[in-house]
Amino acid sequence: MRLDGVLFFPVTPFEADGDLAEAVLARHVADGVAAGAGGVFTACGTGEFNALDLDEYTRVVGVSVTSAAGRVPVFAGAGGPLPTAKAIARAAAAQGADGLLLMPPYLVSGPPSGLVRYVREIAATVDLPIIIYQRGTTRFTPSAVAELTEVPNIVGFKDGLGDFDLLQRIILTVRRSTDKDFTFFNGLPTAELTVPAYRGLGVNLYSSAVFAFAPEISLAFYKAVTGGDEVLAQRLLTDFYLPLVELRDLVPGYAVALVKAGVRLRGMEVGGVRPPLVDPTPEHIERLERIITRGLEIAGA
Repeated sequence: MRLDGVLFFPVTPFEADGDLAEAVLARHVADGVAAGAGGVFTACGTGEFNALDLDEYTRVVGVSVTSAAGRVPVFAGAGGPLPTAKAIARAAAAQGADGLLLMPPYLVSGPPSGLVRYVREIAATVDLPIIIYQRGTTRFTPSAVAELTEVPNIVGFKDGLGDFDLLQRIILTVRRSTDKDFTFFNGLPTAELTVPAYRGLGVNLYSSAVFAFAPEISLAFYKAVTGGDEVLAQRLLTDFYLPLVELRDLVPGYAVALVKAGVRLRGMEVGGVRPPLVDPTPEHIERLERIITRGLEIAGA
């Protein structure tokens, strides 16, 4: 398993009757890989993992693996109640996923020892590489993460809290306690906005929800950051990512709903979001369209 570059989190398309639109998903994933994604993370947060039943989840992972065709690794989301998480992990493995992104348990908050046990039990279910996702109800201590690095198939840690003091302590503790090749990720919503801060901690990999609807912008930003073009990176942050985040923060759930609306605006009919999320209002869609247009102009697309 090797992850590098921009990580692509596809949306999950639905038909007008609410059924999974498998053909659209296949094209969405194939287009993203062809555009230059460094990895595909399917049926995760942006892919409405929370709104899929086991059959739909299994189909999403299968279609994504087939469409990626081995060109880049495909990770599938997993999480929720422990028995469900185990069943999902087994389904992902059966469909040929290359790894799992282990998201928080549903609602319940547990101490670090409980989180460690949760992760260990799921890791023992399958022989897939697992990336732990710290977000919401899941908050690890440095010692807990260091303990989990002892599990052979736990290979990475994705931070969705943005607590840089805690993350720095986790990184230092892990690096001190193991020689294992262990990778850290920036997993905040619209992660590009915080890429400079995370890179200051040595965390270079990040999720790109924008890649799902505007790979041109996402790749332009990535190349600017990694190539030292600070002028272009700042222009994109100021005139594209900042307005996008300001729009995203107006309504809970827009971190997903705006991405799906963006995919539709770029010409792919992926349907709307499932409850409890809501689709953007017409006014917000118009605003999103202007933001995308501006981003494409800056990116030279």
